[in-house]
Amino acid sequence: MSDAPTLPATERRDPDARDRRVVVVAVAIGVAVLSFAGVFVLWRVFVDTLAGQQVENAAFQGALYGQTQLWRVAERVLDVVSVGFMAVVLVAAMVIAALRRRWSLAIQVAVLMIGANLTTQLLKNFVLYRPDLGVEADYGNTLPSGHTTAAASVSAALLLVVPPRVRPWAAVLGAGYTTATGVSTLIGQWHRPSDVVAAVLVVLAWTAIACAMVALTPAWPSTATGALRLAGDPPPTPATMRGVVAGLVVVGAGAGAAAVVALSHTWQNLADLDARAEKFTAYFGGAAGVLMASCLAFAIMLVLRQAAASRLPRG
Repeated sequence: MSDAPTLPATERRDPDARDRRVVVVAVAIGVAVLSFAGVFVLWRVFVDTLAGQQVENAAFQGALYGQTQLWRVAERVLDVVSVGFMAVVLVAAMVIAALRRRWSLAIQVAVLMIGANLTTQLLKNFVLYRPDLGVEADYGNTLPSGHTTAAASVSAALLLVVPPRVRPWAAVLGAGYTTATGVSTLIGQWHRPSDVVAAVLVVLAWTAIACAMVALTPAWPSTATGALRLAGDPPPTPATMRGVVAGLVVVGAGAGAAAVVALSHTWQNLADLDARAEKFTAYFGGAAGVLMASCLAFAIMLVLRQAAASRLPRG
Protein backbone atom coordinates (compact mmCIF):
# COMPACT_ATOMS: atom_id res chain seq x y z
CA MET A 1 0.00 0.00 0.00
CA SER A 2 1.38 3.39 -0.97
CA ASP A 3 2.11 5.94 1.73
CA ALA A 4 1.75 8.85 -0.71
CA PRO A 5 -0.75 11.50 0.43
CA THR A 6 -4.12 11.55 -1.29
CA LEU A 7 -4.77 14.75 -3.22
CA PRO A 8 -8.20 16.34 -3.36
CA ALA A 9 -10.23 15.20 -6.36
CA THR A 10 -10.03 18.61 -8.01
CA GLU A 11 -6.24 18.60 -7.83
CA ARG A 12 -6.10 15.09 -9.31
CA ARG A 13 -8.31 16.22 -12.20
CA ASP A 14 -6.53 19.53 -12.70
CA PRO A 15 -2.82 19.39 -11.85
CA ASP A 16 -2.55 23.12 -12.59
CA ALA A 17 -5.06 24.02 -9.87
CA ARG A 18 -2.44 24.15 -7.14
CA ASP A 19 -0.19 26.28 -9.35
CA ARG A 20 -3.01 28.79 -9.83
CA ARG A 21 -3.55 28.96 -6.10
CA VAL A 22 0.17 29.53 -5.53
CA VAL A 23 0.07 32.38 -8.05
CA VAL A 24 -2.86 34.03 -6.23
CA VAL A 25 -1.04 33.79 -2.90
CA ALA A 26 2.21 35.11 -4.40
CA VAL A 27 0.45 38.07 -6.01
CA ALA A 28 -1.40 38.87 -2.78
CA ILE A 29 1.80 38.83 -0.75
CA GLY A 30 3.47 40.97 -3.41
CA VAL A 31 0.65 43.52 -3.16
CA ALA A 32 1.04 43.59 0.63
CA VAL A 33 4.79 44.15 0.41
CA LEU A 34 4.44 46.91 -2.19
CA SER A 35 1.72 48.59 -0.13
CA PHE A 36 3.89 48.73 2.97
CA ALA A 37 6.76 50.00 0.82
CA GLY A 38 4.40 52.71 -0.47
CA VAL A 39 3.69 53.83 3.09
CA PHE A 40 7.42 54.24 3.69
CA VAL A 41 7.87 56.18 0.43
CA LEU A 42 5.03 58.55 1.33
CA TRP A 43 6.58 59.18 4.74
CA ARG A 44 10.04 59.66 3.25
CA VAL A 45 8.88 62.13 0.57
CA PHE A 46 6.15 64.13 2.30
CA VAL A 47 7.10 63.95 5.98
CA ASP A 48 10.87 63.52 6.12
CA THR A 49 11.79 66.28 3.65
CA LEU A 50 11.38 70.05 3.81
CA ALA A 51 9.84 70.32 0.34
CA GLY A 52 7.35 67.56 1.09
CA GLN A 53 6.27 69.21 4.31
CA GLN A 54 5.88 72.55 2.53
CA VAL A 55 3.70 71.05 -0.22
CA GLU A 56 1.45 69.32 2.29
CA ASN A 57 1.28 72.39 4.47
CA ALA A 58 0.00 74.29 1.45
CA ALA A 59 -2.70 71.64 1.01
CA PHE A 60 -3.42 71.84 4.74
CA GLN A 61 -3.91 75.61 4.53
CA GLY A 62 -5.92 75.31 1.32
CA ALA A 63 -8.58 73.37 3.22
CA LEU A 64 -9.61 76.64 4.85
CA TYR A 65 -11.23 77.83 1.62
CA GLY A 66 -14.89 76.86 1.64
CA GLN A 67 -14.41 74.96 4.88
CA THR A 68 -17.48 76.35 6.63
CA GLN A 69 -19.92 74.90 4.11
CA LEU A 70 -18.03 71.67 3.46
CA TRP A 71 -17.46 70.94 7.14
CA ARG A 72 -21.20 70.60 7.74
CA VAL A 73 -21.14 67.46 5.62
CA ALA A 74 -17.63 66.30 6.51
CA GLU A 75 -18.31 66.41 10.25
CA ARG A 76 -21.24 64.02 9.86
CA VAL A 77 -19.09 61.60 7.87
CA LEU A 78 -16.34 61.63 10.49
CA ASP A 79 -18.77 61.30 13.39
CA VAL A 80 -19.71 57.85 12.08
CA VAL A 81 -16.19 56.51 12.63
CA SER A 82 -15.64 55.38 16.20
CA VAL A 83 -14.40 52.38 18.16
CA GLY A 84 -18.00 51.35 18.78
CA PHE A 85 -18.84 51.60 15.09
CA MET A 86 -15.85 49.44 14.16
CA ALA A 87 -16.77 46.87 16.78
CA VAL A 88 -20.34 46.68 15.46
CA VAL A 89 -19.14 46.25 11.86
CA LEU A 90 -16.57 43.65 12.88
CA VAL A 91 -19.19 41.61 14.70
CA ALA A 92 -21.66 42.05 11.83
CA ALA A 93 -19.09 40.94 9.24
CA MET A 94 -18.17 37.89 11.31
CA VAL A 95 -21.86 37.04 11.74
CA ILE A 96 -22.41 37.29 7.97
CA ALA A 97 -19.44 34.98 7.42
CA ALA A 98 -20.81 32.52 9.97
CA LEU A 99 -24.33 32.61 8.54
CA ARG A 100 -22.90 31.88 5.11
CA ARG A 101 -21.03 28.92 6.66
CA ARG A 102 -17.71 30.56 5.82
CA TRP A 103 -16.17 29.96 9.22
CA SER A 104 -12.60 30.77 8.19
CA LEU A 105 -13.74 34.12 6.77
CA ALA A 106 -14.80 35.22 10.24
CA ILE A 107 -11.19 34.80 11.37
CA GLN A 108 -9.81 36.46 8.26
CA VAL A 109 -12.06 39.49 8.75
CA ALA A 110 -10.78 39.85 12.31
CA VAL A 111 -7.19 39.58 11.06
CA LEU A 112 -7.85 42.30 8.47
CA MET A 113 -9.54 44.81 10.75
CA ILE A 114 -7.39 44.31 13.81
CA GLY A 115 -4.18 44.08 11.80
CA ALA A 116 -4.85 47.23 9.76
CA ASN A 117 -5.91 49.43 12.66
CA LEU A 118 -3.19 48.17 14.99
CA THR A 119 -0.56 48.69 12.28
CA THR A 120 -1.70 52.28 11.75
CA GLN A 121 -1.42 53.07 15.45
CA LEU A 122 1.99 51.43 15.74
CA LEU A 123 3.35 53.22 12.67
CA LYS A 124 1.94 56.59 13.69
CA ASN A 125 2.94 56.53 17.34
CA PHE A 126 6.03 54.35 17.59
CA VAL A 127 7.71 53.74 14.22
CA LEU A 128 7.42 56.85 12.08
CA TYR A 129 8.16 60.38 13.22
CA ARG A 130 7.86 63.91 11.88
CA PRO A 131 11.09 65.92 12.01
CA ASP A 132 10.76 69.58 12.93
CA LEU A 133 11.93 71.35 9.78
CA GLY A 134 10.46 74.72 10.64
CA VAL A 135 7.23 74.25 8.69
CA GLU A 136 4.14 75.78 10.30
CA ALA A 137 1.15 73.70 11.37
CA ASP A 138 3.50 71.04 12.69
CA TYR A 139 1.41 68.91 15.05
CA GLY A 140 3.68 65.88 15.13
CA ASN A 141 3.44 62.74 13.06
CA THR A 142 -0.07 61.96 11.83
CA LEU A 143 0.75 59.34 9.17
CA PRO A 144 -1.21 57.10 8.62
CA SER A 145 -4.73 58.44 9.30
CA GLY A 146 -6.62 56.44 11.90
CA HIS A 147 -10.07 57.56 10.70
CA THR A 148 -9.32 56.60 7.11
CA THR A 149 -7.88 53.26 8.21
CA ALA A 150 -11.07 52.54 10.13
CA ALA A 151 -13.33 53.46 7.21
CA ALA A 152 -11.30 51.55 4.64
CA SER A 153 -10.93 48.45 6.84
CA VAL A 154 -14.67 48.37 7.51
CA SER A 155 -15.33 48.57 3.76
CA ALA A 156 -12.72 45.92 2.97
CA ALA A 157 -14.14 43.58 5.62
CA LEU A 158 -17.58 43.77 4.04
CA LEU A 159 -16.02 43.14 0.61
CA LEU A 160 -14.56 39.92 2.01
CA VAL A 161 -17.75 38.52 3.49
CA VAL A 162 -20.62 39.54 1.22
CA PRO A 163 -21.91 36.96 -1.30
CA PRO A 164 -19.99 36.86 -4.60
CA ARG A 165 -22.63 38.62 -6.69
CA VAL A 166 -22.53 41.65 -4.38
CA ARG A 167 -18.73 42.04 -4.28
CA PRO A 168 -18.36 44.49 -7.19
CA TRP A 169 -20.89 46.86 -5.67
CA ALA A 170 -19.30 46.48 -2.23
CA ALA A 171 -16.03 47.59 -3.82
CA VAL A 172 -17.68 50.66 -5.36
CA LEU A 173 -19.34 51.61 -2.08
CA GLY A 174 -16.10 50.95 -0.20
CA ALA A 175 -14.13 53.24 -2.51
CA GLY A 176 -16.77 55.94 -2.14
CA TYR A 177 -16.97 55.73 1.65
CA THR A 178 -13.19 55.65 2.04
CA THR A 179 -12.83 58.67 -0.23
CA ALA A 180 -15.54 60.56 1.65
CA THR A 181 -13.88 59.86 5.00
CA GLY A 182 -10.39 60.68 3.77
CA VAL A 183 -11.41 63.95 2.12
CA SER A 184 -13.43 64.85 5.22
CA THR A 185 -10.26 64.61 7.33
CA LEU A 186 -8.63 67.05 4.90
CA ILE A 187 -11.57 69.44 5.08
CA GLY A 188 -11.45 69.44 8.88
CA GLN A 189 -7.65 69.82 8.85
CA TRP A 190 -7.36 66.63 10.86
CA HIS A 191 -4.89 65.11 8.41
CA ARG A 192 -2.65 65.80 5.45
CA PRO A 193 -3.09 64.02 2.10
CA SER A 194 -0.18 61.61 2.61
CA ASP A 195 -1.71 60.49 5.92
CA VAL A 196 -4.88 59.42 4.14
CA VAL A 197 -3.19 57.68 1.21
CA ALA A 198 -0.89 55.84 3.62
CA ALA A 199 -3.93 54.61 5.56
CA VAL A 200 -5.48 53.24 2.37
CA LEU A 201 -2.23 51.41 1.60
CA VAL A 202 -2.15 49.87 5.08
CA VAL A 203 -5.66 48.50 4.57
CA LEU A 204 -4.79 47.27 1.08
CA ALA A 205 -1.82 45.39 2.52
CA TRP A 206 -3.90 43.64 5.17
CA THR A 207 -6.70 42.89 2.71
CA ALA A 208 -4.14 41.24 0.44
CA ILE A 209 -2.92 39.18 3.39
CA ALA A 210 -6.49 38.16 4.18
CA CYS A 211 -7.04 37.17 0.53
CA ALA A 212 -3.91 35.03 0.65
CA MET A 213 -5.39 33.30 3.70
CA VAL A 214 -8.64 32.76 1.78
CA ALA A 215 -6.77 31.22 -1.14
CA LEU A 216 -4.88 28.88 1.19
CA THR A 217 -8.05 27.67 2.90
CA PRO A 218 -9.89 24.89 1.03
CA ALA A 219 -13.58 25.73 0.75
CA TRP A 220 -16.44 23.74 2.15
CA PRO A 221 -19.46 23.64 -0.14
CA SER A 222 -21.81 26.39 1.02
CA THR A 223 -24.75 25.35 3.21
CA ALA A 224 -26.07 28.89 3.57
CA THR A 225 -29.74 29.42 2.84
CA GLY A 226 -32.04 32.30 2.03
CA ALA A 227 -30.78 35.71 1.00
CA LEU A 228 -27.23 34.99 2.12
CA ARG A 229 -26.96 32.19 -0.39
CA LEU A 230 -28.21 34.18 -3.38
CA ALA A 231 -29.13 31.21 -5.59
CA GLY A 232 -26.06 29.14 -4.84
CA ASP A 233 -23.62 32.01 -4.36
CA PRO A 234 -23.11 32.59 -8.09
CA PRO A 235 -20.13 34.74 -9.01
CA PRO A 236 -20.67 38.13 -10.62
CA THR A 237 -20.89 38.00 -14.39
CA PRO A 238 -17.62 38.65 -16.25
CA ALA A 239 -19.17 41.77 -17.77
CA THR A 240 -20.03 43.14 -14.31
CA MET A 241 -16.55 42.42 -12.98
CA ARG A 242 -14.85 43.98 -15.98
CA GLY A 243 -17.14 47.00 -15.87
CA VAL A 244 -16.68 47.70 -12.17
CA VAL A 245 -12.91 47.12 -12.15
CA ALA A 246 -12.49 49.21 -15.30
CA GLY A 247 -14.65 51.97 -13.85
CA LEU A 248 -12.64 52.11 -10.62
CA VAL A 249 -9.35 52.07 -12.54
CA VAL A 250 -10.44 54.81 -14.95
CA VAL A 251 -11.66 57.08 -12.15
CA GLY A 252 -8.54 56.33 -10.10
CA ALA A 253 -6.20 56.96 -13.03
CA GLY A 254 -7.95 60.22 -13.90
CA ALA A 255 -7.77 61.40 -10.30
CA GLY A 256 -4.14 60.32 -10.12
CA ALA A 257 -3.27 62.34 -13.22
CA ALA A 258 -4.97 65.39 -11.71
CA ALA A 259 -3.10 64.87 -8.44
CA VAL A 260 0.26 64.58 -10.21
CA VAL A 261 -0.32 67.76 -12.22
CA ALA A 262 -1.52 69.77 -9.22
CA LEU A 263 1.10 68.62 -6.72
CA SER A 264 3.91 68.88 -9.29
CA HIS A 265 2.89 72.48 -9.88
CA THR A 266 2.97 73.14 -6.14
CA TRP A 267 6.33 71.42 -5.78
CA GLN A 268 7.80 73.62 -8.52
CA ASN A 269 6.49 76.80 -6.89
CA LEU A 270 7.69 76.38 -3.31
CA ALA A 271 8.65 80.05 -3.13
CA ASP A 272 5.07 81.17 -3.76
CA LEU A 273 3.07 78.88 -1.45
CA ASP A 274 1.50 81.77 0.42
CA ALA A 275 -0.62 82.58 -2.63
CA ARG A 276 -4.25 81.51 -2.40
CA ALA A 277 -4.10 79.83 -5.83
CA GLU A 278 -1.14 77.68 -4.81
CA LYS A 279 -2.82 76.59 -1.58
CA PHE A 280 -6.00 75.65 -3.40
CA THR A 281 -4.03 73.78 -6.08
CA ALA A 282 -2.22 71.75 -3.43
CA TYR A 283 -5.49 71.06 -1.62
CA PHE A 284 -7.16 69.94 -4.86
CA GLY A 285 -4.17 67.72 -5.65
CA GLY A 286 -4.32 66.12 -2.21
CA ALA A 287 -8.05 65.41 -2.50
CA ALA A 288 -7.53 63.95 -5.98
CA GLY A 289 -4.78 61.74 -4.57
CA VAL A 290 -7.18 60.40 -1.96
CA LEU A 291 -9.74 59.54 -4.66
CA MET A 292 -7.04 57.85 -6.73
CA ALA A 293 -5.78 55.73 -3.83
CA SER A 294 -9.29 54.65 -2.79
CA CYS A 295 -10.46 53.67 -6.28
CA LEU A 296 -7.31 51.80 -7.28
CA ALA A 297 -7.02 50.06 -3.90
CA PHE A 298 -10.58 48.75 -4.02
CA ALA A 299 -10.16 47.66 -7.64
CA ILE A 300 -7.15 45.59 -6.54
CA MET A 301 -9.01 44.27 -3.49
CA LEU A 302 -11.93 43.16 -5.67
CA VAL A 303 -9.67 41.34 -8.14
CA LEU A 304 -7.73 39.64 -5.32
CA ARG A 305 -10.91 38.61 -3.51
CA GLN A 306 -12.41 37.15 -6.64
CA ALA A 307 -9.19 35.31 -7.49
CA ALA A 308 -8.90 33.96 -3.95
CA ALA A 309 -12.48 32.67 -4.14
CA SER A 310 -11.41 30.42 -7.01
CA ARG A 311 -9.42 28.24 -4.60
CA LEU A 312 -9.84 24.48 -4.55
CA PRO A 313 -12.87 22.91 -2.88
CA ARG A 314 -12.12 20.69 0.09
CA GLY A 315 -11.59 17.16 -1.23
